[in-house]
Amino acid sequence: MNQPTYPETTKRESYLIPSELPGAGQHLDKMQGHWVLARAGKRVLRPGGIELTRQMLDALAISPQDRVVEFAPGLGITAKMVLRKHPLAYWGVEREPAAVRQLCRRLAGSTTTEIVPGRAEESGLPDACASVVYGEALLSMQNQQQKIRIVAEACRLLATGGRYGIHELCFLPDDIPDHLRQEIQAAMSKEIHVGVQPLCRNEWIRLFDGNGLKVTWSGKAPMHLLEPRRLLQDEGFMGSLCIAFRMAANPTLGRKILAMRRIFNKYGEHLGAISLVGQRDRVSA
Repeated sequence: MNQPTYPETTKRESYLIPSELPGAGQHLDKMQGHWVLARAGKRVLRPGGIELTRQMLDALAISPQDRVVEFAPGLGITAKMVLRKHPLAYWGVEREPAAVRQLCRRLAGSTTTEIVPGRAEESGLPDACASVVYGEALLSMQNQQQKIRIVAEACRLLATGGRYGIHELCFLPDDIPDHLRQEIQAAMSKEIHVGVQPLCRNEWIRLFDGNGLKVTWSGKAPMHLLEPRRLLQDEGFMGSLCIAFRMAANPTLGRKILAMRRIFNKYGEHLGAISLVGQRDRVSA
């Protein structure tokens, strides 16, 4: 079957207003990296790009009978893809007030959609209300205890047999030395202004196992978020051109994005993207 087209990355949507993005009013040197990229016009902020997101959604097999929860939908790119599958209900749990306002505009008109202001680990939604929960580029930015709390919340929301999907950063290889892991975490956290704590593939799987989630699918991709080929794939030609123009027009913005790209390139051998889907087949311990 042919992949669906992805128009969200190729048209400049008027309701994504840069001055209303999270971080507005902050100096670019202090702003979290993903919102720096959004300010440049980047819409796809996931480590494995839009293709790995598509693969995760295929593995989640969302249908019109599903009730879906997304943790930290951000700009709503994946949410739009999910809503084209016409789920019975969709809740987006988002902590950033500015992102909530953008999402409400972006997803306006859907009677089955609700944006819930709140944190992923404390969504406030009822027990077993969902058949699908997913989150992208969220757990990698949390410490281990916070990762456990977020995954536990996903399991609380899932009915038995429900599916949980993630799309995250991944250390390579599984036996990466501790000193190198710490070096990469420190370098990325300094440049991106948010704590970055990825796991190796086997550690991500153990996180699922520890919460009663049986891994049913896994996917991977290079962490090429800012490479030209990935930019074209994720953002389209006009979107990529828009990003290049904004970087040229705003030297501080351009400098920040190029600094992030240098970090990704420096540690490219040891950074990848991973996606897992697990099924809740038992009550977690």
